[in-house]
Amino acid sequence: MVRIFKTIEGAIHQIQEPQEDCWIAMTNPTATEIFEMSERFGIEVDDLRAPLDEEERSRIEVEDNYTLILVDVPMIEERNDKDWYGTIPLGIIVTKKVIFTVCLEDTQVLTRFMEGRVRNFFTYMKTRFILQILYRNATMYLHYLRIIDKKSEQVEEKLHMSTRNQELMELLELEKSLVYFTTSLRSNEVVLEKLLKVESIKQYPEDTDLLEDVIIENKQAIEMANIYSGILSSMMGTFASVISNNLNVVMKVLSVITIVMSIPTIVFSAYGMNLSPSGMPFSADKWGFLVVILLSILVSIVAAVILSKKKFF
Repeated sequence: MVRIFKTIEGAIHQIQEPQEDCWIAMTNPTATEIFEMSERFGIEVDDLRAPLDEEERSRIEVEDNYTLILVDVPMIEERNDKDWYGTIPLGIIVTKKVIFTVCLEDTQVLTRFMEGRVRNFFTYMKTRFILQILYRNATMYLHYLRIIDKKSEQVEEKLHMSTRNQELMELLELEKSLVYFTTSLRSNEVVLEKLLKVESIKQYPEDTDLLEDVIIENKQAIEMANIYSGILSSMMGTFASVISNNLNVVMKVLSVITIVMSIPTIVFSAYGMNLSPSGMPFSADKWGFLVVILLSILVSIVAAVILSKKKFF
């Protein structure tokens, strides 16, 4: 899908045909759309396809008539009816006349620009647009990292009394998301450092503060990802032991119940044997049946009290 946007009279508008100083947003484009844009603007097909490869690394490539910037952006993916987090490449291609963004799917990093909800965003200010995308990307990482932290706290509460592996698997998925985030953020940091040295991307004094904000936000996201990753790693080992201990407690309680219940079972089994009634205690007594049951219950209660004092419960 190809959508074209341009700032007209200070507001963002979607247009039908490419014009000078417009923004061409390509989302999972077809081969036909890629070849068309490649021929029209003199961009290599491989550079337009690069962001569509999920394993593509972040980098900057400077060609004769355009510059390619590849960064990783956070995204939500659904697995087993739950939302988890990963990253996908986003390509920004800057030419003299237009700016391209190429991504495998719609990302929240760009939707706010499309909706005109970003202040001081103009399609003809290409350098600022690039920095605004990178700043928005860093803030999205921070947003998702806070969500991951809240999810880990919810899983932690469940784990205290859990005897299943489900909660551990949820922690594992969150830890995987943090690994993806950390790796991508570090790659993006390298891109930001190189961006300062790329001569084809004009540096304007008024954008200096924005570039500093992008670098600060990205570093903060890296620090948060490292902290959360370390916490989750320690939690994984700790709560694996907690789950094992919870299971041992359950097995101990079940064993105690089995011992207590086996006492009346032994008594009733003895009275159920085909022997002469004259040899069985209380067999001739009118209340013998009730006496045997009460004695069995009493012995079971005594055994339960003794086990309780021994802290088996």
